Amino acid sequence: MERGGENRKGVKMNINTTEKLEKIPQTESKGVKAKGASLWGQIAAAVWIGGWQSAQFVSNLIKGIEINPIHIILSGLSIAACFTPVYFNLIMDKIKEIKLGA
Repeated sequence: MERGGENRKGVKMNINTTEKLEKIPQTESKGVKAKGASLWGQIAAAVWIGGWQSAQFVSNLIKGIEINPIHIILSGLSIAACFTPVYFNLIMDKIKEIKLGA
């Protein structure tokens, strides 16, 4: 004999059921993934910084103004900073592997 009841929404439910719940297939999203978008954003930022600084250096050379080495160093550091999340992620993965012994 089966016992039944109602849930809070008034839907009748079977308490002694042996039916297995079916897994709902997950749909694959065909949109932009965060990792790919982040990579393209980093590349675009690096190209933007490199292009902007190159144009500025050429402009200074045409005007006869000396190029300050600090500007070259800062533009290189700016490009490296664009990829800091990638390096940080790699370092954290290595720390996790060492910590967990995987």
